[in-house]
Amino acid sequence: MMQTKHNWTKEEILAIYNKPMMELLYDAATVHRANHNPNQVQVSTLLSIKTGGCPEDCGYCPQAARYHTDIEGNDLMSVSQVKAQALRAKSSGSSRVCMGAAWRNVKDGPEFDSVLEMVRTINKLEMEVCCTLGMITENQAQRLAEAGLYAYNHNLDTSEDYYKDVISTRAFQDRLDTIENVRKTNVTVCSGGIIGMGEAVEDRAGMLVALASLSPQPESTPINALVPVEGTPLEEIAPVSIWEMIRMVATTRIVLPNTQVRLSAGRTQMSQEGQAMCFFAGANSIFAGDKLLTTPNPDVHEDMKLFELLGLQPMKPFVKKDQPQSVEAQYSKYKDQAEKPKWTRPDHKIERNELAKAKAKL
Repeated sequence: MMQTKHNWTKEEILAIYNKPMMELLYDAATVHRANHNPNQVQVSTLLSIKTGGCPEDCGYCPQAARYHTDIEGNDLMSVSQVKAQALRAKSSGSSRVCMGAAWRNVKDGPEFDSVLEMVRTINKLEMEVCCTLGMITENQAQRLAEAGLYAYNHNLDTSEDYYKDVISTRAFQDRLDTIENVRKTNVTVCSGGIIGMGEAVEDRAGMLVALASLSPQPESTPINALVPVEGTPLEEIAPVSIWEMIRMVATTRIVLPNTQVRLSAGRTQMSQEGQAMCFFAGANSIFAGDKLLTTPNPDVHEDMKLFELLGLQPMKPFVKKDQPQSVEAQYSKYKDQAEKPKWTRPDHKIERNELAKAKAKL
């Protein structure tokens, strides 16, 4: 594996991002082959275990309660429902299930206890388990680790500078604090962001500076292309081009050489040729399934046909890290502490978010 560099500057990353395309692709593919099997792709299934009703104001998110997006919400799924979905994902070639709940932060209690049981259940199916549940405390991270969690996702979303133009209900530092809490356990970190939210290229570089500065760097980094959803503040933003996506994937691969770079939201707008270029540029993970929480995603059978065409193989689970052992609830060292952490609530307003909120009330 290549030695990682943690002190990248924005200028250095911009110089990589803006290289002539053929040179950028060559450099990224070279780094990729030095650190990964270029013919293996890790396949994850993203499952929304609780949809809609989120109190946050993220400008890209149709699950925010304050916007009118026609998203059909649902309460927390049962353990048996999640197990059935996990078995379906496993039979389709996924090695990981990532469970997402539209929460601002985890709250101790029966619902979190149920999520912990979901983690135990999926881990026993010999699948990697990932959760994205919002902000978590150190004790909550330890409880997830005991249950057998393999990875925790908490995206930075964008650069610290542009963050305040997208989200006003939590601070960028809250993101870093949650990642730090996860790092106090044996759970791996999944953290990336979204391009195409109106940010400058400098902000994309700034996000990579922040990710690269983490020690250790995230084990996986999702690169999402914004999927504009009617009713959200970013509904009228034009989708990014495939060339921007390829440049972002290639740059991420060079800056985070040992990380699994995941093609995430926005793949329905990509041609097979565009996705192939992303794989060549260093992407080695995808989300499979017909939906990513609330946005469309290519059918898993289409993905497998593309894999066959390109000679790619789905990666088996626990290749990068051994399977964690699940501790049953009654033997858990870490207990429900009924914590009430005071996560940040910045006091600034984002005009387009406020306009979308007002429009939803009409």
